Amino acid sequence: MQTKLYKKQMMMIYASFRLMLPPGASRYFSQTCVRCCKPKDPLKNLKKSQINNLLDDSASFHELKESKENDCASNPYPKEAVRVAKRRDQSSYSFRPSVNPSETSIFLFPGQGTQFVGMGKKVLDLPQVRELFLAANDILKFDLLNMCLEGPKSQLDKTMYAQPAIYVTSLAAVEAVRENNPRAVEGCVATAGFSLGEITALTFAGAFSFETGLKLVQIRAEAMQYASDLTPSGMMTVFFGADAKLGYALNLAKEWCIRQGIEDPECCVSNYLYPGSKIIAGNEEALHFIEKNASDFNIRKLKRLTVSGAFHTKLMQDAVSPFSEAINRAEVQNPLVPVHSNVDGKMYRDVKHIKRQLPRQILTSVKWEQTMHILYERPVDIQYPQTFECGPGQSLKAMLNMINKQAGYMCKSITV
Repeated sequence: MQTKLYKKQMMMIYASFRLMLPPGASRYFSQTCVRCCKPKDPLKNLKKSQINNLLDDSASFHELKESKENDCASNPYPKEAVRVAKRRDQSSYSFRPSVNPSETSIFLFPGQGTQFVGMGKKVLDLPQVRELFLAANDILKFDLLNMCLEGPKSQLDKTMYAQPAIYVTSLAAVEAVRENNPRAVEGCVATAGFSLGEITALTFAGAFSFETGLKLVQIRAEAMQYASDLTPSGMMTVFFGADAKLGYALNLAKEWCIRQGIEDPECCVSNYLYPGSKIIAGNEEALHFIEKNASDFNIRKLKRLTVSGAFHTKLMQDAVSPFSEAINRAEVQNPLVPVHSNVDGKMYRDVKHIKRQLPRQILTSVKWEQTMHILYERPVDIQYPQTFECGPGQSLKAMLNMINKQAGYMCKSITV
């Protein structure tokens, strides 16, 4: 009975589910987050450092052998914390309908840094995709499609161009899925986006119209570009093992900047990717210090990102106010599909929650690894949903493979 009711309701959603969502559209999914029960004195025997690793860092410093119970790429918890991790059921923070998970889908949307010259070309044969780009050109007052197809790369990599380009191309990928596999859109039970991709996810879920979402992306991009221009800064992917001293490296980098006369420097983890990899961000001088001394901290590899600032750090403070004003003026609806926030990995509850949380996201580290645990953690005998990565590149599928192999196996990157 529950299965029939679920399918009937999903068909109703699909019939009216369009990017340009009309005001007053009925909603199906409840935005109420199911809270997990608080276990009795669960942290009694754990040290503070272990608790911090468990809850904040997803314990990337402590990699153990692969768990047969959950078939993850690595067990993200230290031995002493496994019991607590099991009792903290991450899946309780996500919507799980009473149907076979293999009949459902999850949509993921990438963020800045995935852009490339030529993106969008492989979905341009769809009339609705061309309409998206034409509408974007009118809103942005420049030829976005030409920027995506022809570049130049130096221009496309600028925040003010990269973010709108990725937003539109990602929604174009959704149209490709809708064209070739409409049941995947019909069966969507959750969505999330990496940084900028969170706005794309909210648009996909009906919280924003295409136009509203694009205008918010444009304002966000211009505000972040402005904040970036105030201070030479950047971002860098860090690859490390269990013996790394990343926290120590970040602190030393800030201390070194202070000795160079830099006031209130920043150098911190801005993105939690998967066990053994994070993105750090901060003042250019701090990043250079870590690059120069990486071996002293047992850091295996560093890779600069093609972004123009230290996103998701306090160096973005000047970007928050204009974006906050814009979203407070915007027309926002409750999402039709649960959308998970980068700030804590949990579902947005309502419009007020969206308007409060999205500006915070600019300053707060992206908890992507933690979000993936929330979406995909499940007992060994439970099947996984089909996942679609909609947007340029295949970075989200690659990260999902590192977090949960079975979930990654069920993930398809849509070519754009």
